[in-house]
Amino acid sequence: MKQTFSLIAAKRPRLSALAAASALVLLSACASQHGITSHATVKAIAELTGVEKLAQAQNSWPDTQWATQIGGKPLQELIDTALADNPGLQAATTRIDAARALRTVVRAYQKPGLALSAGSTYQRFTEHGLVPPPLAGTYDTDNSVTLGTSYEFDFWNKHSAELRAVLSQEKMAEAERQSARLSLSTAIARTWLQLARQYQQLALSEQQLQLRQELDGLTARRVKAGLDNETDVQQSLLQLSALKNEINSWHEAIALSRNQLAALLGAGPERGQQIAIPQLSLKADVTVPSNLQLDLLGRRPDLVAARWRLEAGQSEVDLARTQFYPNVSISAFIGLSSLGLDNFVKSGSTIVGAGPALHMPIFAGDRLRAQLTSKVASYDAAVATYNQSLIEAIHEVADQVQNIQGASKQSQQQMLSLHAAQATVQLAQKRYEAGIANQLPVLLAKSALIGQQKLATDLSIRYSDSQINLIKALGGGYDMNPELASLPALANQTSLPSISKSTSEGAQ
Repeated sequence: MKQTFSLIAAKRPRLSALAAASALVLLSACASQHGITSHATVKAIAELTGVEKLAQAQNSWPDTQWATQIGGKPLQELIDTALADNPGLQAATTRIDAARALRTVVRAYQKPGLALSAGSTYQRFTEHGLVPPPLAGTYDTDNSVTLGTSYEFDFWNKHSAELRAVLSQEKMAEAERQSARLSLSTAIARTWLQLARQYQQLALSEQQLQLRQELDGLTARRVKAGLDNETDVQQSLLQLSALKNEINSWHEAIALSRNQLAALLGAGPERGQQIAIPQLSLKADVTVPSNLQLDLLGRRPDLVAARWRLEAGQSEVDLARTQFYPNVSISAFIGLSSLGLDNFVKSGSTIVGAGPALHMPIFAGDRLRAQLTSKVASYDAAVATYNQSLIEAIHEVADQVQNIQGASKQSQQQMLSLHAAQATVQLAQKRYEAGIANQLPVLLAKSALIGQQKLATDLSIRYSDSQINLIKALGGGYDMNPELASLPALANQTSLPSISKSTSEGAQ
């Protein structure tokens, strides 16, 4: 009986430790995650369009050098300069650097840490403590040097969730920078395009002014001859004044466009004055494919950034869930410790230690649940934002396709009007040369022709502007990170309204 009692007494410390550990586990279990789940669903393109998934598209449109097809080398050089010097893009780059640094920090936590500590304290040792005579009551140094290490076991994938979160944030920052680059590039191209329009319209308005002055001279002679009255003179003066105001407005618009281009280039207004007059051919066309696929939306950097934001949010939710579980770590150290420097380097001063540590959340259920609820709510908000962005992107692409089709059809009709105006000028010129009619019908026909040329110019610019908008809506040639290629919201695809070859040529 005595032997049995001794065995139970020997096991009592182990039983007590086990009971204490079990009690802690039960206490931590009170921090329940029950009922805290996400109810958001990431939408897919096929779901929004009602079209089943098609075969993988092979479209590589648009090309990253799309600006060359619109404005040639001068426009591409402007864009390249802006991408190198714009302060906004430099700020986006610093955000990427910060995300990469955070990734390095998180990865460092996944490895065992090693630290060296040393200390030497000169002090008086108490006579009523643990220090024995003859040191008790004397002054001496307390010295120590230790080399320690520690490692936290990732049983619940805490560090993995942290790493996934920061990696997603880094990819998100990269996509956001590309989105900023695309916005800047298309803004420069559209402003450059408007500058080309303004110069073309200015030239046509000046031609109209010259014709109006000739008409005024002819009207004055006709009034003097009694063929017209003073009302015709005043009407002519009104039209002349309107043309001069129009020319002044074009000069103002040109100056403002140059200032805007300078700002986009990250330079002062004087830089805008150095930009050469855009030379845009009416046949400029980026050759939109006849059968675009909506899977090209997966190359939109803003959507890619939003998708990485979802991945980061999901990782943060997973990280918040790991806070409900205990953390287990192990630490060890080796070193020297002594009272007095004379014994410091002796073998008897060696100290060695190792042991595990357990950290468990007790009476923290409300805080942990609130923290998890916040992360889930943030994730749901990110899903809602992404879904809304996807819907807007689909409609934006479809709208730009319709704009291109509309501009192309109107251009076809405008070409008919332009040819008719040219024929009218030729007929009036022949009648004048034959002496059948005076010069007035010729001047009026030429003025009408210039009016048709103005309309044709505006439609051509609108067609090219819609092409730029479509390029932006489809990502501008941005190559999506292959890690996202299989994500459902970016993998499903369907066809856009077709743009036939004859339609795209109509705007030329």
